[in-house]
Formats: sequence, C-alpha cells, structure tokens
Amino acid sequence: MLSSEGLCSSPPPKQYGVTKPISMSGPTEADIQRSRELEKFLSDAGLYESKEEAAKRERVLDRIGQIVKDWVKQLTRLRGYTDQMVEEANAVIFTFGSYRLGVHGPGADIDTLCVGPSYVNREEDFFFVLHNILSEMEEVSELQPVPDAHVPVMKFKFDGISIDLLYASISLLVVPDDLDISNVSVLYDVDEPTVRSLNGCRVADQILKLVPNVEHFCTTLRCLKFWAKRRGVYSNVTGFLGGVNWALLVARVCQLYPNAIPSMLVSRFFRVYTQWRWPNPVMLCPIEEDELGFSVWDPRKNPRDRTHHMPIITPAYPCMNSSYNVSTSTLRVMMEQFQYGNKICEDIELNKAQWSTLFEPHLFFESYKNYLQVDIVAADVDDLRSWKGWVESRLRQLTLMIERDTYGKLQCHPYPHEYVDASKPCAHCAFFLGLQRKQGEIIQEGQQFDIRGTVDEFRHSINMYVFWKPGMEIYVSHVRRKQIPSYVFPDGYRRPRHPRVTAQQQSDKLCYEDGGACRTGSGERGVKRKKDPDEVDVKNDMLEKRCSISPLRRDSFSPDIISHKFGGTSPTCLAFAEGNEMCQIDEKRFCSDDVEGGFTSNSSVITSLSSEVGSSEDNGNESIAGSNEGNNGSADGSVEGSNNLGYSRSDSGDADSMCHLENVCADGSGVFQDGLREELEPNAAVGMLLKTVGGVEEEAVQKPVLRHVF
Repeated sequence: MLSSEGLCSSPPPKQYGVTKPISMSGPTEADIQRSRELEKFLSDAGLYESKEEAAKRERVLDRIGQIVKDWVKQLTRLRGYTDQMVEEANAVIFTFGSYRLGVHGPGADIDTLCVGPSYVNREEDFFFVLHNILSEMEEVSELQPVPDAHVPVMKFKFDGISIDLLYASISLLVVPDDLDISNVSVLYDVDEPTVRSLNGCRVADQILKLVPNVEHFCTTLRCLKFWAKRRGVYSNVTGFLGGVNWALLVARVCQLYPNAIPSMLVSRFFRVYTQWRWPNPVMLCPIEEDELGFSVWDPRKNPRDRTHHMPIITPAYPCMNSSYNVSTSTLRVMMEQFQYGNKICEDIELNKAQWSTLFEPHLFFESYKNYLQVDIVAADVDDLRSWKGWVESRLRQLTLMIERDTYGKLQCHPYPHEYVDASKPCAHCAFFLGLQRKQGEIIQEGQQFDIRGTVDEFRHSINMYVFWKPGMEIYVSHVRRKQIPSYVFPDGYRRPRHPRVTAQQQSDKLCYEDGGACRTGSGERGVKRKKDPDEVDVKNDMLEKRCSISPLRRDSFSPDIISHKFGGTSPTCLAFAEGNEMCQIDEKRFCSDDVEGGFTSNSSVITSLSSEVGSSEDNGNESIAGSNEGNNGSADGSVEGSNNLGYSRSDSGDADSMCHLENVCADGSGVFQDGLREELEPNAAVGMLLKTVGGVEEEAVQKPVLRHVF
C-alpha cells in the first residue's frame, strides 16, 4: 500500500488538451463487457477489412510511390538537370485521413499526398503530365482530375482501390525519403493550396500524438463514423461533418476522459456534444501563430471566422476551422442526432437497449412532408461523375441561400446520400432535401417565403461549371412525401397506403378550388380540409402549358422531369401555413404526366414573377384557386403533385454571392452536468465565444442577412 508521502511525490498525470480532464475514472466490469459487445458488433457489421485487402492496399501504395518517383525523374531529365540530379530526384507518398488514422473499412478510398521538389509544379506537371501517365495505365480507371477544388485533387481507382491523390511542391530540390512532414519548415515558401494539401497529413499525425490511447481512439472513431453514416450526418460537402471533423470531436472526448474505454467514450461523446455550447470551438491544443504569416482561425481578428457555427479547429499550424461548411440547418440536424444518440446510450448503460439500436438508420423520407428532389443527368457515366461532383458541392450553397433569404424560418435538411434510378436511359442520380418551417416560429398572416431569387442564384452558381458538356442537366422538383420515387427505398419498398383516408392524408393532397370546393386532378369533387401547418401547396398560374422536346423518356422520371432551356428570372415563392398562412410555390404550369404508384405529377418550369395568393377562410380551412382548362400541352390531362423548381443548364451565370451569415450566440438549451460546464468554459475564456460585431457584416451584405439563435 502506497504511503501518503509516495502519493504526494508521484508526478502529476499528463494533461491532454487545453483543459483538465472531466474524469480520470477507468472502466467497470460492465463497461468492459459493453466494449466487448461493441467491438463484436462493429466486426459483425463488416467494418474491418481482411488481411488480403490490407496487403493489396500496401501493394497499391508501393506501386503509386514508384510511379511518382519515375515521373519526377522523367521531368528532371527533360528539364536538363545533371545525371546526378536525375539519380537523386525523388517524390514521397504520404497517407492521411481514415487510412492514416487506422479506421478505414473495406472498399474505403485512400487519401494520399505526393510531395515533390520545387521545380515540379501542380498545374502542368501534376494535372497534365502525371495525369497522362496514369490515363495510359491498365490498372487505372475512373480518372478524374479536380484542379479547381479547394484542395486540388486527382481521383482514380488503381487496381480497384479508390485513390484521392494530392500534390505538394515544397522548397527543396531533392525530397528525402525520411521527410518529416510535421516540421513547420515544409511550409516555407509555398502557396495556400499547398498548405492545405500538406495539412491533411500534418493534422492526422498531430491527432495521433494528442490522444491518450490510440487504440481506444480508433475503435471509438470507427464506431462514431459508422453511426454518422447511418444517421445521415456524415458529409462535409453537404454541410455536415467529414472524416477529419469526426476524428477531432472524438479526440477531444478522449482527452476529457483519458482512462475511458470505447463503450464509455461513445457514451461520453454524446453526453458532451449534446451540451456543448456552440459556437465555442473544439480544440485539441492551443492555437499557435508562426512567423510564416499564414492566417489562423481567430474570430477576434477575422470577421469571417465569426460567422462559423460549429468551429472544430485543426491542431497543426496553420490552425483552421475544419467545419466551416456547417450551416444553421445542418447544425440543427446534428444536434437532434446527438440527442438521439445520447438517449440510446443512456438506455444501453441501463441494459434497456442493445448497440444495434444506436445504429438504426435515420428515416429521412418519413421525417418531412415536403422535399426538394435534385435530379442530375449526363450523357454517360464519366460525364455524370464530374457533373455530379460539381452539383453536389453546390447543394450546400442552396441550403445557405434558403436560410439567408427566409431569415432562417424555412429550414432545409440536405440528405448526403445519392440515389440512382436504373430504369433511366441516361446516366442519372438524385439528391433530396427535406423542407420544414422552423418549429415554434410565429408567422404573420399572409407571410411568404419568397425564394425566387434564391433558386435563380442557385442556377447561376451551377452554370459556372467550366467543364460543362452537352447532356449535363439538373432538375429541381418539389415533391411531397407520398411522391418520393420508389427507387430510393430498399428493394423498391414503399410505405403501404392505408385503405382509409385519414385527415392527415387528406392534408397531404393537392386541391384546386372550384366554386368553393376542392377538386382533384381527375375532376372529382372533394371536401375542404384544415390546412396542415407543415404542408407545401402548389399554385399554378392560368397560363398556357408548354412542353419541350427532351432526349429523356418522359416516363422515366418520378416525378416528371422535362428538359427545358430558358433564360431570365426563375421565381419561386414558398409560404408555410399556420392557421390562415398558406405555403405555396408560384410557377407556370409546364407539362404533366402520370407517375408510378398511382400518383400524378406536373413538371413545371418557373417563368413568371407574379401570382396571386389563394384565399383562406377564417376558420383555418383554405383552398387554392387554379384551373386546368386551356392547358393544351403534351400531357393527357390535369394532374397534381411534383412541381419542378429547377433547371436545365442554359445560360451562363454570374459567380454565386458569398453568403454572409450573422451569428448571434446564445446559451445552449442543455445544462452541463457534474462539472462539465466548468471544464468546457475555458474555451470561451480564451476569447473564443463567437459573437458578430454589430455593423461589420451589414455593410457588406446586400441581401437579407440570416440571424439565428441556438
């Protein structure tokens, strides 16, 4: 037994992170058993690759390493360097991301970085010479250069293994094989894209150095990444969190509970982040500044940093916010999912639930009554790959634009999964965004969400794609829950329709007022019904229906997607009903056709700026004025349903406006437990509580500024 003198003389435990740990407690027998069950669940879920696949990855990396070495030697010889220089010429391959952290699964891509000498550049040598070398190799397929990305990358498959290859030219004539990429000297005399390329590897190395137990960190991160994918919140490009973001969040929890094992860390993860007071930043170490002069994340100095909603700061110089893509809407969705995870973990600790419950998929298509469906088509699979990547990268902007132009009252939930309808004659994929009125928002009578300019601005941002080819088209349609196409469900499963029509189902139908009564597309008279607060209705102008010639089969889309090219303004006006307030989309009726599942749809191209808002009665019942007469298009008859808000690519657009979001910070709704408030408060004490300085943003913003409080 240790004496009191011995205890006093022992050195204090090492502190990880910017604050003291919340708890130094280790696991109980129950925690150890739950960790065993968790690891077994992850293994049974197929999250670990086989030894054969691991060996194949090693062989592929060795092969790529030799290819880039030969490439640099070839360029050295062509540029007239001496034979000795040619002999010493070198390039080194580093890995980062999930592969470097040891949490990759079967079929995952490998994030790689090629570091080359100063005389080998990215623009010509990497994206042209090396690209041509790879394109001629039998092992290489799906080669896709992305030179204009925030971090320029070349994507391809090598012998079936997906590779994301970055390039960084450092200020050395000869790159040594034992280059220490963590040393800040590699950043001397390089440009910003090179810094961003190098930082992927530098951040991964720092994370592994800053966690108390790498093995426990990896198991916990593997678990949380799987959970995030199942719950639909794993995607940096659409405004959620990507791999490095989740790694940093998990690493911080490991620092706060240094002796915890995976089952404990998963539970503590949800406990911490349901109570985290965003936008207080998550940091693994203090933010360092260096004489190199690169900008670091600091809301006290940089006004743009004050607009970040969920700052998760990288630990390597220059420290950056890795989650700047997060918006008000996506933060709301993630906080809801953290609450879900916290509740399930509490039940697991009380033996009321199993680990499998935590990983049940999010029922996105049961969560909203109204959706935006974004269909992306191209002439072939190769064109679709690049076109889809561009459109997907802009979907986050659509979410931000909707938030901005509706003052946050219309919430948009982009779902980070793509769906493919194999029955279509062209290369196709679709994304969906859920729409709902902000809960608890008091809406004034007759208030509308006017997103006409929003949709038009989104079209312009899409039209900026410089590699556009004929056949690349995008269509945005409003669909109701009942009209979601069957190909998004597993095995084409669609929820069964109840034989009895309930009041809720009636509220989901579109009605057209005719003499005081609702009329369906078939002309049958219905009864007036109370308006559902979350429902979106469609009001069609009594204008002539127009149909265009399309290379697509008109029956291949559900809802109808008709190719139509146009210019000018594309208005859309949304309003959600609350009592007498109506939700509508102003549009011109375009074409219609029957769609699968017994539902009908009209596909509309918006060409009119004005339309009247339908009247609503004092008792809350409302109906929508409209007429199907005189619309002699190619469709067979009048219809109800999907409403195409969207566009084929037609005219060139201006650069999309930078969305300036004003962040008004308030205390979180959760109450910190057992000292958690005191332990997390130092983040705010170092000046990281983000509040927009009054007047800074207003001067630069011409469009309405979104204000949000959370």
